[in-house]
Amino acid sequence: MRSTRQMTALLFLCASIVSSRPAAAQVLINGAGATFPTPLYTRWFNTYARVDRGVEFNYQSIGSRAGIAQIIDRKVDFGASDAPLSDKQLADAPGRILHFPTVLGADVIAYNLPRVTERLRFTGPVVADIFLGKITKWNDQAIAELNPGATLPDSAIVVCHRSDGSGTTYVFADYLSKISPEWASKVGKGTSVPWPVGFAGKGNQGVTELVKQTSGAIGYVELVYALQDRLPIGLLKNHDGNWVEANTKTVTTAAANAAASMPSDFRVSITDAPGADSYPISSFTYLLIYEQQNDVTKGKALAAFIEWMLHDGQTFAIPLSYAPLPGSVVAAEEKQLKMLRLSMH
Repeated sequence: MRSTRQMTALLFLCASIVSSRPAAAQVLINGAGATFPTPLYTRWFNTYARVDRGVEFNYQSIGSRAGIAQIIDRKVDFGASDAPLSDKQLADAPGRILHFPTVLGADVIAYNLPRVTERLRFTGPVVADIFLGKITKWNDQAIAELNPGATLPDSAIVVCHRSDGSGTTYVFADYLSKISPEWASKVGKGTSVPWPVGFAGKGNQGVTELVKQTSGAIGYVELVYALQDRLPIGLLKNHDGNWVEANTKTVTTAAANAAASMPSDFRVSITDAPGADSYPISSFTYLLIYEQQNDVTKGKALAAFIEWMLHDGQTFAIPLSYAPLPGSVVAAEEKQLKMLRLSMH
């Protein structure tokens, strides 16, 4: 038989093992929405779980439209969207919803032409005509004139777009509505639009896969998805007439003018922004949160995460091809965050 001293030592060892295990999360925060920022949000939520071991995030990457619907119905603790809520959506919500910009990103024109080694150039009107079904061949004169050094195939253009309600679609359609009167009148903008032509994929990943697997395909996806799958990305002519590529610098430049006149509720469009180096299909992406929280414990945990996101979290943006928030936007969000915290006292 073990002595009393041995039993005491064994009990102490067992207690030490139990106490050394990480505590189970006490607060589960549920969110749903945009696929546009999913690679970054996944990194954030996994990292923050080590910063605050009492909090766990469950995020459903189901598209901005579904995320908006779920936050309006209070089925989740936060929604995520690349499209700001409309006046009607805000009015339909049972309480005041706050927009918290998280980072900036870009829609890019990705394509699949294995024998074309030159990087293709597109203008907004040409992109609009492709997605309207007016330009149907890769060697169409409108594309050839923009790319005199490229040998373009006499093959069909396979248009790829989103099947689900999407903030990525909203940003893309918002841009085309600004530069193509025909697009604005026939298709318009929204998280879902009546596509004249094309094949549909679910989420950014679904469209990326469609383009990757289909010779002659063209589609719009968030920058990080195209980079991860090594898809060719077109150059775009911007508002000032310059050819620009999508990267963190050109996206930040596009946001600079908007940040100077950012509305107090943060609902703003920065597509087709002026500036020599502005990338034309840039956008903020948002967390959507009720000002009056039903669960104060969750509300305080969510506010603490937003504080971390506005500062430490921004350092994760550039490595994943997102642009961090301008300092003026962070400062404005901190004021809104303070109001959110005050509402929970």
